[in-house]
Amino acid sequence: MENFPLWTAIVTPMNTDGSIDYDSFENILKKQEEAGNGVLVLGSTGEGLNLNEEEKREVVTFTKGLELDIPMMVGVGGFDLPAQADFIHFCNEIEPDAFLLVTPLYAKPGAEGQFEWFSELMAETEIPCMLYNVPSRTGVKMHPNVPARLSKEFDHLMGVKEASGSVEEFKEFRRQAPDIKFYSGDDGLTPAFSEEGGVGLVSVAANVWPKATHKYTELCLKGKTDDLFPIWKNATDALFNAPNPVPAKVLLNRKGWITNDTVRLPLSLGDISEELEQELLKADKEISSWLEKH
Repeated sequence: MENFPLWTAIVTPMNTDGSIDYDSFENILKKQEEAGNGVLVLGSTGEGLNLNEEEKREVVTFTKGLELDIPMMVGVGGFDLPAQADFIHFCNEIEPDAFLLVTPLYAKPGAEGQFEWFSELMAETEIPCMLYNVPSRTGVKMHPNVPARLSKEFDHLMGVKEASGSVEEFKEFRRQAPDIKFYSGDDGLTPAFSEEGGVGLVSVAANVWPKATHKYTELCLKGKTDDLFPIWKNATDALFNAPNPVPAKVLLNRKGWITNDTVRLPLSLGDISEELEQELLKADKEISSWLEKH
């Protein structure tokens, strides 16, 4: 996995009745394979918390069964510790390449609670684990000393997905744990995070622009960002002008890559205005043109 600085937090395509559309899922997974991107299934972009346990197990089994020539990471998130441990045990048998472990939701634990939570989960597997700091979704920031403490206890801590939205907080994580690999969890902040020692990106944009985002990540990591703006800023702004993954699913559908743009409540297609849809289509054309020049 050393050669995969870009992981795509893949959407979960759905039929109009809300069931999972595995034909579309296979199509977009193979596009990630063509681009050389690792895939994260069942992340927040994949509506992982909106799927039941049977569906989550089906997604993992299906993705593994495709035998793609790219690594698969599995998202593990929620607040029911025994249920998450059971899911990890199931995945251990499937043998994904990594897990993404999210800061516990809703309870807003302190540093000790976070450390013990991650310790309990990491003790259930020997598969590499990436931690995920996303306070806008969980309601609590990961304490900066938690990754460093965990790295002393567990050899299979592979890194941290940092999505605080703050360059200063990213720098504080790096200061407290300089030997841990940190990945940007925010497409728009990847240039700034790369300058501060980030090693890659876990991306939403790569769903709709897999090859272009691969090139974007390469340029960011090399510090060659002069020609990225304002094209990439405008494109990522459009993708997050409504709750993720609604814009990504709409654009994937308009591109013909997935059959439907269905999302599950509490997400709603009603949050996509005609104006935003036009912004997405315009961004798609601009990114395609940008890629042709690179």
